[in-house]
Amino acid sequence: VMSHGHTLIIAAWMQIPGMCRSITCKGNLTCRTHTNSGPAAQAGMFAPYGRDEIGTCWPQSSAGSVVERPCPEYINGVKYNTTRSAYRECMDNGTWALKSNYSNCEPILEEKRKYPMHYKIALIINYLGHCISVGALVVAFVLFLCLRSIRCLRNIIHWNLITTFILRNVMWFLLQLIDHNIHESNEPWCRLITTIYNYFVVTNFFWMFVEGCYLHTAIVMTYSTDKLRKWVFLFIGWCIPCPIIIAWAVGKLYYENEQCWFGKEPGKYMDYIYQGPVILVLLINFVFLFNIVRILMTKLRASTTSETIQYRKAVKATLVLLPLLGITYMLFFVNPGEDDISQIVFIYFNSFLQSFQGFFVSVFYCFLNGEVRSAVRKRWHRWQDNHALRVRVARAMSIPTSPTRMSFHSIKQTTAV
Repeated sequence: VMSHGHTLIIAAWMQIPGMCRSITCKGNLTCRTHTNSGPAAQAGMFAPYGRDEIGTCWPQSSAGSVVERPCPEYINGVKYNTTRSAYRECMDNGTWALKSNYSNCEPILEEKRKYPMHYKIALIINYLGHCISVGALVVAFVLFLCLRSIRCLRNIIHWNLITTFILRNVMWFLLQLIDHNIHESNEPWCRLITTIYNYFVVTNFFWMFVEGCYLHTAIVMTYSTDKLRKWVFLFIGWCIPCPIIIAWAVGKLYYENEQCWFGKEPGKYMDYIYQGPVILVLLINFVFLFNIVRILMTKLRASTTSETIQYRKAVKATLVLLPLLGITYMLFFVNPGEDDISQIVFIYFNSFLQSFQGFFVSVFYCFLNGEVRSAVRKRWHRWQDNHALRVRVARAMSIPTSPTRMSFHSIKQTTAV
């Protein structure tokens, strides 16, 4: 927010002949002018390129004309309706009017929403879900790191998937810390954070695809998992997303270089460069899930269990696979876009599932993993035994060695224990 004095200084500076000609105004400067046929216009006098008191860029215009420009998207942090227009007069002496006319610009206030409280609650759910997910994911990461006895290809894939969730959630928090003014100024470091975040988003989905490939190969194709190579899955999960994000960044730089490259407005399609492969991965995982459940159902029917238990196990297997394969994202491809009850339901479910998915993955594929639980239990029993042994030795060493109290033979037996 500028003081009145600063506004006058900027306006006076912009009226100095030749000073504003070095300013370049980016973007489309197409505008309508309302001219007259006065002497100044006939003399060929022009007002130079320049910005006004709130930063709107005005093109070079002939003297005596009134220039029309779309209202800016934001004024002093408040969102405005860009379909309306602002006006500025080019004086007969070839200088701009002291102030622009923004009287027709209409602010878009958040209070216009029908259910403002629901949006605040959904935002709290988003933050809470990401915090809980990061905590659970870090614990799961440490368990996979420390438990070397369970390191097989399947658990290594789980480990990498958990790593992508951690990195993605951390970058999400960094994005939330970016100030709106920085977002509008399109700082290079801000664009870099958005690029890194989108890279981890894509790697997250590709590691879900790797999970689906492994399960489909092991269950449906009945291919020996010992013949699968770890480097192939590492290449798919970490390397394939690189050219996708590089292509997206180049497209953003040359065609949509604004607002830190974050978000997608109607009519802008650069984000589909990385969203397209993500959608394709989800569709393939949906096919994998269908085949896996079909094979599981076939195996369950061949068993001696009752039909109720068979379907219960099939449903349980499906629910366990849903967070892993990312099928929950497929429920929210289409945003209702209306400020009514359907939008509220979408916001709640989307905020919950998106933010808590890392927590679900940690629970299903680490905390409830039989191998992990068994390894943790063995580590715990081993630690208890070692701790008890150290306590016994410490007690034995602290007892006086007088023959009247304890013999050397008894101390030796206690130490051996």
